[in-house]
Amino acid sequence: MGVYTICTQPGVVALTFDDGPFIYTEQLLNTLRASGQRATFFINGQNWDNINNHVSTVRRMVAEGHQVGSHTWSHADLATLDAAGITSQMTQLEAALSSILGYFPQYMRPPYFSYNDAVLRTLGSLGYHVIQCDIDTLDWQYNTPATTGMSYSIYESGLNGGGTNSLMHDVHQTTVQTLVPRVLSLLAQRGLRSVPVGECLGDAPANWYRTSR
Repeated sequence: MGVYTICTQPGVVALTFDDGPFIYTEQLLNTLRASGQRATFFINGQNWDNINNHVSTVRRMVAEGHQVGSHTWSHADLATLDAAGITSQMTQLEAALSSILGYFPQYMRPPYFSYNDAVLRTLGSLGYHVIQCDIDTLDWQYNTPATTGMSYSIYESGLNGGGTNSLMHDVHQTTVQTLVPRVLSLLAQRGLRSVPVGECLGDAPANWYRTSR
C-alpha cells in the first residue's frame, strides 16, 4: 500500500472524477463511451446525493470498463478523525458498494487531499492504495460556462508539463458538458488513452477490488 500521484505506464493518462454519483454522471458516462476512453470514479455514499439513488449508474461504471474507488462515505476530512472515525467512513461505503456490486475498492482518494501519518496508517491497515493527482483542474472553482476555460487551460498546461493523473468532478454540469469534451478532444489530438488509475499504475484489474478483508 502507498500514496500514488503519477501514472507509471507510458502513453496513458488517468481521468478521475470525485464526489459523485450525481445527476450528471450518466451524461458523462455517455460521453466517455462515445470517445472510447475510460476513467476512475472516486465516489461517496452520501455527499451531493445518496449512492442508493444511483445504483444502476455505479453498476454501469464497472460494466463499461471504468474503475470505482472510494472517496469515503460522506466526504469527511480524514485528518480530523481518529482511527475509529476513519474506519467508519471507509467501511460504510464498503458495505454499500458490496451490496451494489458484490465487492468494494482497494483504491481511495482522501477528500480535500487531507491526510497525515495516522490517516495513512489506518488506511493501510484497511488495505487501501491512496491516490493523489498531478493535474488539479480546479473545476469546482471554475464551474460556470464563463470560467470553465480556466480549468481547461490548467489541464492543458499540466499535460504539457508531463502530468498524467487529473482531477475533475462529475457533480458539476459545466465540467460534464463543456470541460470533459474539450479534454477528450485534446487527448485524441495527442494520441493519448485515458485508462483507469489501476491500469495506469500497472496494477492488474483483479487487484482493484476485494470481497472481504
